Amino acid sequence: MSKAKEGKPTINDVARLAGVSKKTVSRVINRSALLNASTREKVEAVIAELGYVPNPQARALALRRNFLIGLIHDNPNAQMVLGVQEGILSAIRDTEFALVVRPVNRRSPDMLDDVRTFLEQQRLFGVMLLPPISENDALAQLCEELGVTYVRMGSVRLDDDEHMVASNDREAVAKAVAYLVGQGHQRIGFVAGPEGFRSAAERDLGYRDALERARIRLDSAIMAQGNYTFESGIAAGEKLLAASPRPSAIFASNDEMAAGVLHAARSIGMSVPEDLSIIGFDDTAIAAHIWPPLTTVRWPIQAMAKAAAIKLIDPAEARDQPSHFLSDLIERASVAPA
Repeated sequence: MSKAKEGKPTINDVARLAGVSKKTVSRVINRSALLNASTREKVEAVIAELGYVPNPQARALALRRNFLIGLIHDNPNAQMVLGVQEGILSAIRDTEFALVVRPVNRRSPDMLDDVRTFLEQQRLFGVMLLPPISENDALAQLCEELGVTYVRMGSVRLDDDEHMVASNDREAVAKAVAYLVGQGHQRIGFVAGPEGFRSAAERDLGYRDALERARIRLDSAIMAQGNYTFESGIAAGEKLLAASPRPSAIFASNDEMAAGVLHAARSIGMSVPEDLSIIGFDDTAIAAHIWPPLTTVRWPIQAMAKAAAIKLIDPAEARDQPSHFLSDLIERASVAPA
């Protein structure tokens, strides 16, 4: 194979040495699915030999969009958002893509206009929408209108597989509560997530499913509203533990609130798990760091986010990425027999 001229190699050099058009080289660089494997491998070999580095500004200009993946969210759970970021970053590592994060206010009447302005200004390559705004069909339609590739994360199916990653929250929570029933607990309290979140609704349904299957009467006196924060977990824990009779176990709809329930129990001299069993949801870092370590449902946040990012940046691999993810119960030390 003859070498390119002295100096920095160009896309013309790659095309000439590979015996293909500039358009084909561009498709290889942009990971187009419209190429056969042998052509892709031939062009990639020439790129590697020459040490050719695409000009990101030129590519962005040609594609009329930047190599940016947007993460748009309105979520009070900082650990969840961090997990999503880590998943996306693992997918775009060693690529020219970068991540830009945009918090929004889902209750604002201007939210859609604000997102429109953001998308038009940033010219994103693709965008990932976190719950609960991922449940907003108008937001997905806006992305379609602007030609921005999107993926929605959710607790249930929100879209076709190309535009979605989802978990099985309802079934996972039912399994966790059934585990408490199996430990002999009959009076099981529940801390719900914030209103307007589909994940909160799905976890509520899972709790109800488990009690119904166990023929345990639903008791609103040991159900409390939270908003996925530690502080709301404390308030909910105080309410539930003031009930008479108090619950012997509590399921909280995320780990932050479960940690708050643990704090509330300790503040009145209760011991976990001897006096009270607790289960959370997410398996974020706090679950393993508190004492006792928290039994929780592991939500595969990073795996879901990584799959979503690959769907956005790599059409060739997107079809091999899962759209449905299963959550597992992680048994630690915060549960004991009743």
